Amino acid sequence: MDRPQIVLAFILGYMLLCIVVGLWAMRRTRSTHDFFMAGSRLGFLVTSVAIFSSTMSGWGFVGGPGLVYKIGAGTFWMIVSTGLGFCGMFYLLGKRLRLMAEVTSPVSLPDVVTARYDSRSTGFLTAIAILLGVLGYLGTQILAMAMVLQSVLADVASIGLLPLGVCMAISCAVLVFYCVTGGIIASVYTDLVQGIIMVVAALLVVSATVASVDGGLEGMTRTILFDDPEAMNPWGTRGIVGCLSWYFVFVFGVAGQPHLITKLMMTRKPDDARVMLPMSVVGFLLTALLWISIGLCMRTLVLQGGHAPLGEPDQASPEFLKTYAHPVLAGVVFAGLMAAIMSTADSFLNIGAAAIVHDIPRALRGRSLNNELLWARVTTVVIAAVASGVALASGKMVALLGAVGWSVFSGAIVPTVAIGFNWKRATPLACNLAILTSLVLNVGLQVFSVTLPHLFYNGAIALLASLTVFYVVSICSAPPKLDPDIETAMDL
Repeated sequence: MDRPQIVLAFILGYMLLCIVVGLWAMRRTRSTHDFFMAGSRLGFLVTSVAIFSSTMSGWGFVGGPGLVYKIGAGTFWMIVSTGLGFCGMFYLLGKRLRLMAEVTSPVSLPDVVTARYDSRSTGFLTAIAILLGVLGYLGTQILAMAMVLQSVLADVASIGLLPLGVCMAISCAVLVFYCVTGGIIASVYTDLVQGIIMVVAALLVVSATVASVDGGLEGMTRTILFDDPEAMNPWGTRGIVGCLSWYFVFVFGVAGQPHLITKLMMTRKPDDARVMLPMSVVGFLLTALLWISIGLCMRTLVLQGGHAPLGEPDQASPEFLKTYAHPVLAGVVFAGLMAAIMSTADSFLNIGAAAIVHDIPRALRGRSLNNELLWARVTTVVIAAVASGVALASGKMVALLGAVGWSVFSGAIVPTVAIGFNWKRATPLACNLAILTSLVLNVGLQVFSVTLPHLFYNGAIALLASLTVFYVVSICSAPPKLDPDIETAMDL
């Protein structure tokens, strides 16, 4: 069996595992609460791994190396700030969200938001923000998944290069089956396996990248510095303002990612957060080594003439694994990569379906749809199809498409949840205006392709504006009256 066939065998083996796990999880998914919240009975190990692996996903394993290849060391700020963002997320919400879930027995994050503010309109706008962010961020995962599969299949002589849309349809078929049958339970339990694979694979890939370039890391740095000194300085090609705006969004934005913070409500005990924090941070930083090493290595190999220039920066990971890694290691990493993408995509499909069949109907008519579990599964298929269309039409790099979704989530949910669940003075009106401000700025700046001075990141200005509106309106409004149970949960 040659190299391409070995890699393909690992990917097919993982896809088969997804189908098996989906069927197993279907037997444990008896209600909407099981489908969306895993019955709130997850252990700290499963939840910790699910959190850091969902963060890396296709955004980190495909988009991250592509960004390093394209613009250099400035992207390292995303890694540093996301690691710090985990600390902020657990400090603000690790225990608080679990206590809120104990009081409200939610099916989704907007359920808790509605209970906290006693406002159906705030829950509705939160659900809308989640749905819009899901389409961008889920598109990232589906695009990354299709690109990986296309790259692998292109080297198999009997198959050859398939159109990206065909690869997207194949991978989405497995993803949708996995999501529809098992819901969030299927996602978090495969996260446990693939998270461990990701950590081991990242460490092995670092060794492979160092061995692929004469002089190792020093040789990479020297080559890139000679070609473009700016690419290897601490601010990269984006400059100090651009990098610090990234730093701001990614530090604070972690606490606004619904696919991460929703998992904080699924643990058995509120005190599990103490153990989950270090496990999540260490896991994320170890897997991020793949992001850094492959990006630097592929840029160096291209500059040295050892590899042809990449057609797309996002091809950095697939090309390195296919060409320079041992075939077994490449197969393991490709399988881990597909696992990371699929589990994260499952999380997005899950929260998107919850927004459509549960949150929005409850906000508009006071109750969710009849036969909610069936409609959740149907809606999952529809969202996957729409997100695939968004990904194909966008023409964006994986990392940049993901950053748009990240920004939409951050601007809407950081004020409403991360701050509002810790500050009794926050009001429903302040939340509503902050969410609308974030959506208008994020979508408007993206649609009109606005470039801010000094490469200041658009998502950062949206987050700053939503936080300012949230704070000013809350201070100027009358203090809200809290439900006694909610107030008790906020005091603990």
